[in-house]
Amino acid sequence: MNIDLTGKIALVTGSNAGIGRAIALALASNGAKVGVNCLNNVAQGQEVVAAIQAAGGEAVLIQADVTNLEQIDRLVSVVEQALGGTIDILVNNAGHLVQRVANSEMFEEMYNRIMDVNLKSAVFMSKRVLAGMKAKGYGRIVNMTSVAAHNGGGPGSSIYAASKAAVQTFSKGLAKEVAASGITVNNVSPGFIGNTMFHATFTTDTARQATVNGIPLQREGTPDDVAGAVLYLVSELAAYVTGETIEINGGMMMR
Repeated sequence: MNIDLTGKIALVTGSNAGIGRAIALALASNGAKVGVNCLNNVAQGQEVVAAIQAAGGEAVLIQADVTNLEQIDRLVSVVEQALGGTIDILVNNAGHLVQRVANSEMFEEMYNRIMDVNLKSAVFMSKRVLAGMKAKGYGRIVNMTSVAAHNGGGPGSSIYAASKAAVQTFSKGLAKEVAASGITVNNVSPGFIGNTMFHATFTTDTARQATVNGIPLQREGTPDDVAGAVLYLVSELAAYVTGETIEINGGMMMR
């Protein structure tokens, strides 16, 4: 079975770089019209749109903060107006460790920032697109969790890990809630994915090599590895899959 997303409208949050960029390009290369979103670095977002358009696809860039409900509403409205219909595929990719903070040093503002960008964004982005999906009896929502949701994460990342675990559980509840409307909700859970700002910012070269040495497949993952799993989940190949989490970690954590 070929993956054909022709006529589908997709929105990928945080898609100006890294994993989000790879997902946006993969969806577009299989026929979807894509809303590209960024908070900062608009130039990167413009490059993603240009790459999609150069390949004959259709895309639009919207700068918006997906922790802000007014901006979420504007983001979805602009994408739907620009691409000519309601959203069929939502990938809640936006997320961030924000900063490594030990629990003994955690403060409320940092706690809120971490929970908002990882959990709140997924909750309210999903809420915003549900009416359109229910009206057409079809929808695909993919949320981004992490291997940290299972193992508590690295030093100073327990709240990040907790937020990703919450996303995973939220997805299961939402999947049950919307299944009768023809909407599936699933997670992808990346492990150590190279070529991302996350590890460029938070992981030392020594820690990187130590992690790779412990991965059975003996390499870092790539953004394209994650994009492939998302592509499967939004396709008809996964029509009978909902409430699930696909682990993309090269075997570093098996369940």
